[in-house]
Parts: sequence; C-alpha cells; structure tokens
Amino acid sequence: MRQSILFTKTRREAPKDEVSKNAILLTRAGFIHKEFAGVYSFLPLGLLVLKKIENIIRREMNILGGQEVELTALQDGDVWNKTGRWSDEVIDVWFKTKLKSGSDVGLAPTHEEPLTQLLSEYISSYRDLPLSVYQFQTKFRNELRSKSGILRGREFLMKDLYSFSRNEEEHDKFYEKVKSAYRNIFNQVGIGDSTYLTKASGGSFSKYSHEFQTIIEAGEDTIYITLEDKKEATNKEIEESNGRKEEKAIEVGNIFSLGTRFSEDLGLVFTDEAGVKNPVIMGSYGIGLSRLMGTVVEVLSDEKGIVWPKEIAPFQVHLLLLSEKAKDFADEVYKTLSSQGVEVLYDDRDLRAGEKFADADLIGIPMQIIIGEKAIESKMLEVKERKTGETKHETLDHIIEALKK
Repeated sequence: MRQSILFTKTRREAPKDEVSKNAILLTRAGFIHKEFAGVYSFLPLGLLVLKKIENIIRREMNILGGQEVELTALQDGDVWNKTGRWSDEVIDVWFKTKLKSGSDVGLAPTHEEPLTQLLSEYISSYRDLPLSVYQFQTKFRNELRSKSGILRGREFLMKDLYSFSRNEEEHDKFYEKVKSAYRNIFNQVGIGDSTYLTKASGGSFSKYSHEFQTIIEAGEDTIYITLEDKKEATNKEIEESNGRKEEKAIEVGNIFSLGTRFSEDLGLVFTDEAGVKNPVIMGSYGIGLSRLMGTVVEVLSDEKGIVWPKEIAPFQVHLLLLSEKAKDFADEVYKTLSSQGVEVLYDDRDLRAGEKFADADLIGIPMQIIIGEKAIESKMLEVKERKTGETKHETLDHIIEALKK
C-alpha cells in the first residue's frame, strides 16, 4: 500500500468527544471512524488488524476441533421465548422490531438459542457427540453506557464458540482445552503478561464462570490477584479482597458452563448407548474482537502512539522515503519487498521528515525502514524498531531474510 493513495489521514489532535486511549489513538491514526456513540466503522488499517486477530482466533478454534458457521443476526422471537430470554427484563440490551407480517424479530446479542435449535435437527445419538461449533458474527447490544471507544460497543464483531457434550466429564475436558487456547490467543496478540484467568459469577447458568481479564487503567472491572505466577485472579463481584492486590481490568474473553439450561428448553437431546434420552451438556466461550483490538492499544501504546505486536500489525514494514532524490531507489526497495511477500506500507508522500516520523510512530507498525540520500550509494537501509526505538543499518537481503524467519 502506498500511503499517498491511502484515503485515511492521520490527525494531530484527538477527537473532542473521545476520552479513552484506544479511541483517541485509533482515530488519530486512521484505523477507525466513529459513526455515533458505541458504533465504529473499521477503515483499511483497522480492518487489516481485525482480520489478523480473527485469523489467530480461527486457527486456535480449528485446533480445538471447532466447526465454523455463520448464523443469521436476525432472531425469531418465538425461539427465544422458549428459554424466557426474549423478555427485556431478562436481556436488557435487545434491539427489536417487527417484520411487515407482524412477527417479532431482534438483532442477536448472542447465539445460544438459535444454534441449540439448529443442532436439535442434527444431533440424535451419542455418536454425534462431542461437537463444537463457532462463528465470527456481528453482535448488537443496546448498551445504556456505551463508552470507552471500541472496548464497549453497540455493534461489534465477536467470536462465539459453543460446545456440546454427552456428560460433565467430557464437557470439563473441553472447557480446560479452551482455557489453554485462550491463553495462546492473548499471548499471540501481545497481552498475555497482563491477562489473568479470573474466577467470576456464572450468572443464571452455573455457580461460577471464568473470565480473561486484562489489567488497564480504563478497566470496568475490579479483580484481586490470587496467583501472580500463574496469572490467576478473582472478580470482586464474587469475593472480597482479604488483603490481595487489587487491579482495574477489562474482560477480553469469557467461558461458561451452561449445563442443560438451553438443551432442555429447546429439545436438544441424544440417545445414549443404553437407549436412554438425555439432554446435551453445553458450554459457551466468547471473545470480542474489536474489544481485544482496543485492549491491545490500551496496553501497548506509548506517548508517541500505537505499538502493534508483529502478529497483528496492519503491515510488517513501514517504508519511509525522506528525500525525493532517493525516490527511484525507495521504489525499487518497495517493489522488492512486495515481490517477496512482505507486507509494506510505503510513505511516498511529499511531506517533511518530521511529519513522516510522527505518523509512523502514531500508526505503530513494528519495523520502520528509512531511506534518505545516503542509502543510494551505500545500499544500507536504516531500520528502526518501533517498540524500542533502536536503529541499525542492514542490507535489503538481510532484512527480507529476517522477516521471512
């Protein structure tokens, strides 16, 4: 991508109506655009990051044996009435309307009901289990307090995984595997050291659930650290401190044991080896992708801007042309990198060097390659690491070899 044709532009000033770090930096850097409170559009750079997060999660879900689907966002009120969750008193964030036929319809805040209903047509025997199904789907929640940028939205992309098991033992084994998969995801996106497996309330589903809570100043939850070396904690909602270390945190993932809560109401049963019919044991496991993206910005940014980990950065390299005399050489470097499969954002704009450096640090791509007049003769490229600010001089071949590794 040539930055001269990228339609988004960086901003020097923060939007006046944004107060959270993630919203300020992502808007200034041209990753997102606020439509209205709690609703954001993802621009080219932001979508690249979101898709990389999606691919990391998809890989881990596939390792678990999950089968990917895409369910409709439009929800039949009759299905949700079977579990009692169509009521606004039970789920208070519904967006609802009516079809022209007069039938009630809503925009899904989650998908336990429709998937359970769907699988009642496909699961009948113990041979059909265990099973896990997941999707990446836009969720809609009519939040009263939509704030904190993309940490809490009215419309957001979510990965929701659901497990279906024959018994509690089978469910528990899968539940533990999901814990490990989530650890892998948060490590890969760069927030593993700040994220704690947190014991929390199970709500109406079970006595307890587990959340993955990341420590940030803008956190909406309070957690108590129980085991620092194992990154474990307890949510304040279920237990008082007893002298433990207290932190503000944001929930970046959750896992629930649902038991037979939905399978009984929606008729999802299987016949076991003895010919006896039993309700399926279920679990639910969620990660909000946009919230995760915003959390990474909250944790890893510095005074200059965003610092993306290489796994989810929009590009691997930010190529900065500092002199018009070096343009032909920089163009060749850009073509060579691109031909070798390296993802490059090429700042070929006619701007002062200081403006380009400031934009590069704000956008936060891990590696900056800086080309001025000296590079024409020496063929040595100045390489700056965004995270540390360290610079060195390398040949193009060496850089490509390192990136491929």
